[in-house]
Amino acid sequence: MSEHIERAGLRIAKPIYDLVNDQICPGTGVDVESFWENFAAIIDDFAAKNRELLGKRDDMQAQIDAWHLSSRADFDFPTYKAFLQDIGYLVPEGPDFSISPENVDAEIAQQAGPQLVVPIMNARFALNAVNARWGSLYDALYGNDVIAEDSGAEKAGAYNPVRGQKVIDYGRAFLDSSVPLASGSHADATAYRVVDQQLIITTADEVTATLAAPEQFVGYLGEAADPSSILLENNRLHIEIQVDNSHQIGAVDRAGVKDIVLEAALTTIMDCEDSVAAVDAQDKALAYSNWLGLIKGTLQETINRGGNSFVRSMNPDRTYTSANGSELVLNGRSLMFVRNVGHLMTNPAIIDGQSNEIPEGIMDAVITSLISLHDLRGQGPFKNSSSGSNYIVKPKMHGPEEVAFTNDLFDAVEDAFGLDRHTIKVGIMDEERRTSVNLKECIRAAQGRVVFINTGFLDRTGDEIHTSMHAGPFALKGDLKAMPWISAYENQNVDVGLACGLKGKAQIGKGMWAIPDNMADMMKIKIAHPLSGANTAWVPSPTAATLHAMHYHQVDVASLQDQIASRTAADVDDILTIPLLGETKLSAEQIQLELDNNAQGLLGYVVRWVEQGVGCSKVPDINNVGLMEDRATLRISSQHMANWLNHGICSQEQVMETLTRMAAVVDGQNSGDPEYVNMGPDLTESIAFQAACDLVFKGELQPSGYTEPLLHAYRQKAKAAG
Repeated sequence: MSEHIERAGLRIAKPIYDLVNDQICPGTGVDVESFWENFAAIIDDFAAKNRELLGKRDDMQAQIDAWHLSSRADFDFPTYKAFLQDIGYLVPEGPDFSISPENVDAEIAQQAGPQLVVPIMNARFALNAVNARWGSLYDALYGNDVIAEDSGAEKAGAYNPVRGQKVIDYGRAFLDSSVPLASGSHADATAYRVVDQQLIITTADEVTATLAAPEQFVGYLGEAADPSSILLENNRLHIEIQVDNSHQIGAVDRAGVKDIVLEAALTTIMDCEDSVAAVDAQDKALAYSNWLGLIKGTLQETINRGGNSFVRSMNPDRTYTSANGSELVLNGRSLMFVRNVGHLMTNPAIIDGQSNEIPEGIMDAVITSLISLHDLRGQGPFKNSSSGSNYIVKPKMHGPEEVAFTNDLFDAVEDAFGLDRHTIKVGIMDEERRTSVNLKECIRAAQGRVVFINTGFLDRTGDEIHTSMHAGPFALKGDLKAMPWISAYENQNVDVGLACGLKGKAQIGKGMWAIPDNMADMMKIKIAHPLSGANTAWVPSPTAATLHAMHYHQVDVASLQDQIASRTAADVDDILTIPLLGETKLSAEQIQLELDNNAQGLLGYVVRWVEQGVGCSKVPDINNVGLMEDRATLRISSQHMANWLNHGICSQEQVMETLTRMAAVVDGQNSGDPEYVNMGPDLTESIAFQAACDLVFKGELQPSGYTEPLLHAYRQKAKAAG
């Protein structure tokens, strides 16, 4: 336990107190004494209301549970919907409106492209992400399965020129589709030069060509007659053709092209929530310290690789000569959001005057916004927001009342720091059922500051199961994605977003590609996200961001949104249709396979969270395919098993046998990790295994099915045990 220091009626753990006083406040113009007084006043005003809203969640859930228990035998949808309206779960829809945020950066309002989400407690990941604004297409293609390893194109070992040529051919085909020539192909180019503010391409037979759309040429580096870089633009995204005849690749390329660099991760969410394991003051201090380093541009990390070490830091801006000869400066870094935690959890880092741990979401709002003052007041070498905004993603809000609470909280933070109203922008995660079915009213509750809405299939499914726990057994996890509720949910997010005026002002986002080693399938499947009308979507790595960026060259999302805006909107009744197993009969083999899959994924994630403090990791599934796992995936697995237990699809003994057997499998899958803590052979001594069992067997009792309360308790226990 950390030493606590009393200030303004609060007891603040020393790591947080020292960080705020010594490192965060200096340079912001905020006096330390007034900061703690204002912080205490915000706690006094908002902590009780926070608890009241959580109580309302519990009350509604109890009413829904009771209704299903009494109505399951003769379920009637109109009666069910009327019941949800009667208890305030489904609220009346108000008149049309359009959101009105001001000073929104172009990366959010005008451009469409990939978005990264990274654990803020991992400095290396955070730096990789913020620097992923630009990515090498050649590197991304060479190192992944997008380029097949056939016909001598293997990627193992030293550079393979056969594979390299396939990468080059792929890159030229991309240029032909995104920035085509008026005649001929980029594959035939032997030279690029700038003449009279126009790009001229010479081909192998000495024929010259221009771009089919000459305005796509926007800048260059070097001499006009022999540029080292050509900057092009398509669908408001930049493409850089880099030329160097002395480079290993450029030397064998007929035009001397060494690489094609894409503008990739336009925005990144630095995550304090689902992808981290922050359970005490030390953890929170690390998260805040990294956010401070990112905002001030000072975060660095020493990387040791192959016996050598180097320091990674934030990339500078990129400066070009524009087509008309003036200077053109482009942002070298991804625009950063910070994702605060939701309303549920408290943290022992700060204790209020009534000896309560304060709500962690309030602590995040105040301290991450204090840190962002360094950017707003120009204290660092870089600008995050050139428009003077502070971007916060707020997850796990249930309905309009909770969004309104967040809006009021941000009002109070702005007032405490002397900021103009709506300087703090909000991203609303549409990942809880009560938010989905009331999305328009949720957006209305923060219409002056909302700049982001995003669907999250994983948390949304976990909440779907918990909310309707007593309605009946849920379908197989794999079948849930094909049932009517999910497509209606995904479509409505876009429909409502466009109807509320988000186009040209805000992001409409889609969820994560969860198989980071399978980029070939991502390139086939994830184009569905821009085709859905979403102007951003989550990717698991900088490499994936570079590859996914190509989809936004294929799809002009802004034009597509105009078409989508006129379609028939998704029906809330479809979203309210509970995805139950129904009359489907499962075999014993199907049941066991589903339990094995749930248990293996659950254990693989929990053991790293509890024993190592790893909040997001690539966990091998039952077939040894690495899947990105965080608390949202855990929420599905634990709630799905709890639901099946509740309805007798499986027994407690069967589930325990499955967990026991899968613990040995997970231990084996992690045998190469020197920091891994085995659960076996004595599972009764494993803190992680105990946590996993509680997540399933006590799953029905967890608030909204969230995994945080149990994970935090067991992680604190593991840390105390050393």
